[in-house]
Order: sequence, then structure tokens, then C-alpha cells
Amino acid sequence: MKRVVLAEDSLLLREGLVRLLEEIGAEVVAAVGDGSALVEAVAAHRPDVAVVDVRMPPTFTDEGLRAALRIRREVPGTAILVLSQYVEEAYAEDLLADGGGVGYLLKDRVSRLDDLSDALTRVAAGGTVLDSEVVSALFTRRHRHDPLAALTPREREVLGLMAEGHRNGAIGRLLSLTPGTVEKHISAIFEKLTLPPSADAHRRVLAVLTWLRTTTT
Repeated sequence: MKRVVLAEDSLLLREGLVRLLEEIGAEVVAAVGDGSALVEAVAAHRPDVAVVDVRMPPTFTDEGLRAALRIRREVPGTAILVLSQYVEEAYAEDLLADGGGVGYLLKDRVSRLDDLSDALTRVAAGGTVLDSEVVSALFTRRHRHDPLAALTPREREVLGLMAEGHRNGAIGRLLSLTPGTVEKHISAIFEKLTLPPSADAHRRVLAVLTWLRTTTT
């Protein structure tokens, strides 16, 4: 039997979730209504899983996810199952980056007891469970924040050679491109990376720094 601490600010939803969790065989050792109480309850009860809503008092923005991140730091080994109506991309990505034992489901999936039971079991065992909409949102966020995403494969090759210190002539020889084509690719790179007109040498440095930051993280 999995021991669970539940955090949900709505009393009605909290009582409903307690019943659902008990119906799938979990033992709800505490049910609280805000992030601070969640952290305290986890520290006190040391549950297998903390089931967490995202938006809770006082600001109803991301308290649940911030509390979950704090739990992962202060009570290592506690699995986290987030249940929410929303996908909070930034904190969700931080939580997932912290390792296994994490799930993020949208609340409209919770009514399916088999799905809830499976998610609880998998995160308690150190696995990861993600709603398809969460995966889509995180992928979109990553794509949106990748400054190289707009570059064509050829432009990426050119920028990679720039990062290796090659001048235009060497880039042309290595890629079998004419000098004019190399210049067009480099101009396109500057434009897509939104590097304002200035000395070409300065823009090359900025472009290479962008490449290095993106490809080494």
C-alpha cells in the first residue's frame, strides 16, 4: 500500500481525491490545502508519494510546483505526482530535470482510476509519468527557447565551422560552397539569431557564443 500526502486547495476536490486514492489502495496519511502545509506534512509523515496541485494559496500560480521542488531537496526520495488543470512549463521542466519518481497528469485524466493507480505505482517505483499535453507543452517550450531552432541544417553546419574558428574561405572549401553562398548563409545566421548590424567580427563572436551555449547545455 502506497502512503500518500495530498495537497489540494479546494476542500471539495481534496475530499474527492482522498476517496479516489483510497479506492485504488493508497493510504492518505495527510491532506492539506497549501504548499507550506504540504512540505511540513511530507517532512512529518515521510510518504511514498506527494500528490500535488499546482495552483494553491496565497497567489494561486505555481505554489504547488515550488513546494514539490522544495520537497525533492529537503526530503530526497519522495516521489511527486502533480495533478493540475494547467501545464506550468518552467517549474515542470525543473521538476523533471531533478530525476525520476515524477508524474504530471491533467486533472481530467484522474477520473480514470486505472490511470491514476498506474501513475501512482510508477512514480513510487522511480518512474516518470507524463500526460501527452504536458509532453507537447514542454517540447514547444524547448523548441521556442532554442535560438538555433530557426537555422537550416546547412546554416548549422556553417555556424559549427565558425565556432571551430574557420574563416569564410575554409568554410567554403570544407562544405564545397562558393564564397557568395557562404556569405549568404552567414547573413541568414545573423538575421535568425537577431544579431543587429555591426562589425562582422563582433557578430561572428556573438553567433559563436550562442552556438556554444546551446550545444553545451
